[in-house]
Amino acid sequence: MQTTFTPEQLQDPNIAEVESILRKCVHCGFCTATCPTYVLMGDERDSPRGRIYLMKEMFEKSLPASPEVKTHVDRCLTCLSCMTTCPSGVDYMHLVDRARVHIEETGQRSLKERVMRGLVAATVPYPGRFRLALLGARLARPFIPLLRALGLKEMVAMLQLAPSQVMRSARFSGPGIAATSEERRKRVIMLAGCAQQVLRPDINDATIRLLARRGVDVEVAAGAGCCGALVQHMGREQAAIEMAKRNVDAWTKVMDKRGPIDAVIINTSGCGTTVKDYAHLLQRVPGYAEKSQRIAAMAKDVTEFLAGYDMGPPRRFSALRVAYHSACSMQHGQRISDPPRKLLRNAGFTVVEIPEAHLCCGSAGTYNIMQPEIAAKLRDRKVGNIQRVRPDVVAAGNIGCITQLAGGMGLPIAHTVELLDWAYGGPVPSGLESLAPHVKDVPNPAPALVVT
Repeated sequence: MQTTFTPEQLQDPNIAEVESILRKCVHCGFCTATCPTYVLMGDERDSPRGRIYLMKEMFEKSLPASPEVKTHVDRCLTCLSCMTTCPSGVDYMHLVDRARVHIEETGQRSLKERVMRGLVAATVPYPGRFRLALLGARLARPFIPLLRALGLKEMVAMLQLAPSQVMRSARFSGPGIAATSEERRKRVIMLAGCAQQVLRPDINDATIRLLARRGVDVEVAAGAGCCGALVQHMGREQAAIEMAKRNVDAWTKVMDKRGPIDAVIINTSGCGTTVKDYAHLLQRVPGYAEKSQRIAAMAKDVTEFLAGYDMGPPRRFSALRVAYHSACSMQHGQRISDPPRKLLRNAGFTVVEIPEAHLCCGSAGTYNIMQPEIAAKLRDRKVGNIQRVRPDVVAAGNIGCITQLAGGMGLPIAHTVELLDWAYGGPVPSGLESLAPHVKDVPNPAPALVVT
């Protein structure tokens, strides 16, 4: 793609990066076939190619973000399916991130938008606040008809996504070390996450138990928190940088104090995509370029890490049909495809493929709150495709997808590690109790953990 940036504009490293990304686009349109919003809406401006043209004009002419640019960039899920499809290697992820920062700095948003975005950014990344917000959501649920009548569709979506009851806290949430009682083979740091701790704390517990059986000590570092993905995709770059710096500092401190680790384990694929990109996010932050590269290189999805192990025979055997839903951040963001499926098959499950698996379910961080109509259409399309293969249970590696699909699907859904933990000796995952009679136990107790 030909660009017309001036030499003065290119002195800005952010604009220089934008220009280098734009020049790789050859207008081929392959991205339109796999873009969920274009597939749904058929509007070129709601395709990656169309958005690229809108962003190009905005950046080249140094324009404030127009309502048109804001509307169509806001509709982007950041599912990154376009990057998997693109034959030219266009780095759409960093281009749209840069556009969102520009929109946040120069665009005009309504009072309702500002309040909703501010509310989400101030609560979801902080487990304590988020838990209180969910308690408030239970009290506000009866007012959904009134909120809908007032046009507060984002608030309605938020209340509908909130679980009917707040989950208990994880058995181990850190900070501290969950030490295996087996012979120690490796030592890892685990990102405990933010929303996941509140929405489904069993995921972290299952991750720790599963790793313990493989002789892996798990540490949750003091001071670590949200990965920064949520605010980054809202264009709040400085807030994302501060969250990333906090995590890098916390994890580096652990390594400096107790020696090298084998990996930073992440069990939410959206977070994994972000942490693996810390080297880019912090590349120009003084004192963090080298440290962030070190952390990003060690970041691994839990299934990516476990794929390097011989897990041995499962302690429970079943013929359950598992529809594996590969989150966009897993298959497009991290390009992880085979490990989760292989682990599930080796654990005795029958893995069935979902039609149109490349299309997003509509979760996409806070997308299902900010763009509820589009998100609902994508969810319904995904649910229809899942039901078509008639699984017993759905597995996913991202809490956002689990929350998005859980409501109204008529099928139980669990995180991949919860199913693996169950197969290798752990408890029945929440919501799967009705499937327990179909699983045969083989006596062989799981090892205990020593929490310090």
